[in-house]
Amino acid sequence: MEPTPRGRDRGHHTVTAEEKTQARQVSLRRIGRLFTPHRPALAAVTAIIVVSSIIAMATPFLLRAVIDRALPQGDVTLLVWLVVGMVAVAAVTSALGVVQTWISTQVGQQVMHRLRTDVFSHLQRQSLGFFTRTRTGEVQSRITNDIGGMQSVVTSTATAVAANLTTVVATVVAMVALSWQLSLVSLVVLPPAIWLTRRVARMRREITAQRQRELADLNVTVEEGLSISGVQLAKTLGTGPALVDRFTASSARLVDLELRSELAGRWRMASMSIIFAAVPAVIYLAAGLPGTAGTLSIGTLVAFTALQGGLFRPLMGLLNVGVSLTASLALFARIFEYLDLPVDVADPTEPVRLDPALVRGHLRLEDVTFGYPGSDTAALAGVTLDVPAGTSLALVGETGSGKSTLAGLVSRLHDPTAGRVTVDGVDLRDLRLADLAAIVGVVSQETYLLHTTVRENLRYARPDATDTEIEDAARAAQIHDLIAGLPDGYDTTVGSRGHRFSGGEKQRLAIARTLLRDPRILVLDEATSALDTETERAVQRAFDVLAEGRTTITIAHRLSTVRDADQIAVLDHGRIVEAGTHDSLLDRNGRYATLAA
Repeated sequence: MEPTPRGRDRGHHTVTAEEKTQARQVSLRRIGRLFTPHRPALAAVTAIIVVSSIIAMATPFLLRAVIDRALPQGDVTLLVWLVVGMVAVAAVTSALGVVQTWISTQVGQQVMHRLRTDVFSHLQRQSLGFFTRTRTGEVQSRITNDIGGMQSVVTSTATAVAANLTTVVATVVAMVALSWQLSLVSLVVLPPAIWLTRRVARMRREITAQRQRELADLNVTVEEGLSISGVQLAKTLGTGPALVDRFTASSARLVDLELRSELAGRWRMASMSIIFAAVPAVIYLAAGLPGTAGTLSIGTLVAFTALQGGLFRPLMGLLNVGVSLTASLALFARIFEYLDLPVDVADPTEPVRLDPALVRGHLRLEDVTFGYPGSDTAALAGVTLDVPAGTSLALVGETGSGKSTLAGLVSRLHDPTAGRVTVDGVDLRDLRLADLAAIVGVVSQETYLLHTTVRENLRYARPDATDTEIEDAARAAQIHDLIAGLPDGYDTTVGSRGHRFSGGEKQRLAIARTLLRDPRILVLDEATSALDTETERAVQRAFDVLAEGRTTITIAHRLSTVRDADQIAVLDHGRIVEAGTHDSLLDRNGRYATLAA
């Protein structure tokens, strides 16, 4: 069971001071850089918004002309032209709005796509240690829930800011042109509106962070409780009701957070709406006072109140964008946290090109030491091994002696803390990971199959493999006859995690999948551990044939499977205590002889 991170229990997450600091430190400039590749499109949207806002400002002036000139004078021709002008303004601004929405949504979705793919590809490069200490549901939640929660901000923020800001500026200019005195009365509510908006934004940001963590907890519960393995465990241990209680409690907390998020600051904003609604009444009062009565025409007054009513909508929209953006900082903080994770095992800056088809497979470990992060004891210490091309090395030892760790270094799941591992004299750290994966094939004791057909599971190792090559690999792994006997043959769906098949059958499928890639170096980490004795012998014979010309590293507890290896290394607490052939090690009557007894 993974250790419980500080500040988190199985059902609830307590916000740590570090997380609050992180949310505050998200740079708006960094968020803005997400839109840098889309500057031309954003410039076009801004231009459309400016043009649309300027055109829309013609409406109140047309309205004033209708009230003050066309109607009192009975000028039908002028009235028709003014009405046509109003309709034309509405039609043009609506058409521009459709184009603006299309461009801005496209830009937003491309930014979302880039975020999703960047996070996914970056996590693919993380070491096994990251996935060991991180819950799968947490990773899924950040890619789906967190990025999904950004959608409204990413797709509409830039255009909303531009549209509302342009509209506010244009409206204020028009209002001043009509009456600068009434403009001062209208704008008196702006300072309290800004102050209240900042308060609401801070509240929303904190609630958003808590909500996303609760969503992650919910995802974890679903992933752990509804996977095949999780359901089997719950049924055999009778923990189903407890899981339901855990899910219910998490969902209830999420309901509370959603309500708090929606209602945060609503009463403050409601009070501002009341004030805004009262402003027109104040304007009418001001226009009717003895000192100002008769100075404004009715048309001007009506046009001004129409403008004033149109001002507060974009003004509040602009302030609400600030609230949404501030609240979304918690989401950006969680995504950027993953994007900023260092890559422990990365491609070299200047890789050595090694053609997998020309690799001989001479493997060397030179004074290799490795320790897992957070551990004071080295998993491997001073290991030196020379495995000539085409020979076999067997690693034996008690559980925890470092056998699988050594195998992980050969396939570069980890990098040594000291020393180096080479293939044909080239340090593995100087090879591209894709080239190394083509050279080193691994069959581990834990078999993972995709929820797709048998054929696609095998082809996953080599997408260009033909059906004939797939069947040849299956025959070599002693699994072809079983597959051919299935109702749909190679097109049979294996089920979640391959639960349609037994442990031995899954192991042989994994062997066939690896052999399909034809690697020069084979790492068999307890590859036959799940096979019965008869099947193990058959697969071992296949390995003997396929190992010709390849370098093979075999890890096994059953020494009967490694007695014919060219050399055997005995590991104990991360060190090689004995090395030699089966017979020579028995003659020494040392650790190997004890294991073989």
